[in-house]
Parts: sequence; C-alpha cells; structure tokens
Amino acid sequence: MKKFWKTANFRLKTGLIVTCFFMIIGFIVYFFPHTDPFTFNTYPNNLGASGEHWLGTTSMGQDVVWLLIEAIHNSLLIGLIVATIGTVAGVLVGLLAGFAGGTLDRVLMIITDTFVVIPSLPILIMMTSLMKGGATVIVMALVLALFAWAWPSRQIRSMALTIKERDFIHTARFSGESTMQIVVTEILPFALSWSLSNFMNATLSAIGSESSLAVLGLSPGNLVSLGNMIQWARNYNAVLAGRWLWIGAPIVATVILFIGLFLLITGYNDYQAMKRGR
Repeated sequence: MKKFWKTANFRLKTGLIVTCFFMIIGFIVYFFPHTDPFTFNTYPNNLGASGEHWLGTTSMGQDVVWLLIEAIHNSLLIGLIVATIGTVAGVLVGLLAGFAGGTLDRVLMIITDTFVVIPSLPILIMMTSLMKGGATVIVMALVLALFAWAWPSRQIRSMALTIKERDFIHTARFSGESTMQIVVTEILPFALSWSLSNFMNATLSAIGSESSLAVLGLSPGNLVSLGNMIQWARNYNAVLAGRWLWIGAPIVATVILFIGLFLLITGYNDYQAMKRGR
C-alpha cells in the first residue's frame, strides 16, 4: 500500500480520497440510527442550518443532511450495480465473441450492435414511465444496466482478437482446454486492468443517467437519489424561497462526486500507463 501511494499520481490520490469519502457516507454513515428522511413533517419546516440540522430542513419537514446521505447511498448503489452488470456481461460477451469467432461471434455482435445503435434515452424514458414511479433501486439499476454492456463488449472483443493469436493461447488450445476455460483463465487476466477502468466509468455514467432522468421528472418518485433531491427542491420552489442549502447540497455533492470519479478514472489510466512503461 505504501509503495502504491508513493507511485500514484496526484489525480489518482485525489480521486481515491474523494470517492472513499462518498463511499463512507453512503455505506457506513447511512447505517447510523436515524429517522427516515423521506417521511414528511418529521421536523419543523424550513429551518436554517443549526447544530441539530446541519443543512436545515425542507419545506416538508425533512432533515436535509439525512436526505442527502440517503440520496448518496442510493445513487452510488445504482451506479455500482449497473457498473458490475455492464462490465461483467460486456467482458464475457466480448471475450467469448472475439475468441470463438465464426457464427457465435456474428450472432453476439449483431445483438451487441443492436444495443449500441438503439437510442437509450427514449427507451429509458418509456420504461420508467411504464413503472409509474414505483421502481426500487434494484429495478432502476437493472433498467440502466440494459444498455451498459454493449460498448464494453465491443471494446473487449477487439482485445480478444489480438490476444487469441498469441502462442500461449495455441498451447492452451492444444492441451485440451475448452473455449470458456481459455477465455476465463488465459485471456481474462489481460482484460482486468481495462475492466476496472470501465467499471469506474460505468459507475459515473449510471449515476449521471439516473440523475438526468430524475431532473426530467422521470425517476421513480419514491426513490431518494441525488437527481430526485434536486427535482424535489425545484418542484417546491427552493430557489424562489431562498432555500439554498436544500437545492445546493445535492448539486454540490453531485459535482464533487463526478469530479472525484473522473480524477480516479484518468489518474488510474495514467498510473497503468506509467507501470507499462517501466
């Protein structure tokens, strides 16, 4: 760990610190005992910042701090689920298509290209509208994951096409290993570094997609997320009422989270490039 911290660049360190900060808030602080922030009129309405309510309360009597903590938790959870499904499915499909070739490759790439060219936003709008505001975090993540695997699959297939002609792959094939064994044990290790970078990027994209749908008023109304928190503040005229902490907290948190993830992704890519250059 010390060696990593010494060799890591500034962007990677900064991104790691910011991301860990949000992970602690979303997955540790979130489980501290507290009143359900989604419940209306738990506290007096429109309180200012104080020792009891650090960011005040909303016009519905909700504590802004705990509302923000739950929003961070749900947004990160959606991002991580989408990134996990998209990366795992994309890598396996891409490696299998690239290594197997032939009919299987053509069939998988036809399916992949179909998901690549389909405009995702109209489909997401239609699906969230059909759910009528009753979707859970898991369902919302699965909807977003539907379009998260295609591009990774296309990219990893190109990597598989170059790797499969190397001597150690021919040796594994002649030793009797099956196609799936070769993909998992021989080719997959070469894709792990790329997969981690794609995972971080997919997390960022998923959070951004959910936030965009929420600001458009298309995210489930019972889901406390960063995007929905901004949308609720807009709906209840937080700006006109001067409730800057209410609408400003999720905006600032979203911006900092996005910057942190961006620094983590770019810093990690530079770190890997430096290691390969040695």
